[in-house]
Amino acid sequence: MTADELRVVVEAKDDGVVLISVWGSLDGWSGTSGLVEALDEAAGSGGRLTVADLSGLEFADSAALHALLNAQHRHAAAGVPLILAGPLGTGVRRLFEVSGTGGVFTFADTVDAALTC
Repeated sequence: MTADELRVVVEAKDDGVVLISVWGSLDGWSGTSGLVEALDEAAGSGGRLTVADLSGLEFADSAALHALLNAQHRHAAAGVPLILAGPLGTGVRRLFEVSGTGGVFTFADTVDAALTC
């Protein structure tokens, strides 16, 4: 996998948690479709919680933000909490800061912390 490639792995746990782990670059160039599909499926799965592990993201841009905002809305409509887990890289954290969208999401420092939300 090169740094520009996006890798998304979905793990459905027995306790109703869907863990979506993301590595690489999440942007308009490398695409967001794998993450969008995983988040859409998680929102409609009837699970109790979705955790998006963004600790492996090396880069994210406005396309990533758009995908995550849409996922947040779909999860809220379905009554399924969506937690973004880190630790977030500086560039990814900065995306939420400069866009003013940090308050839209629930963040956890780690996946383990997200599981207790």
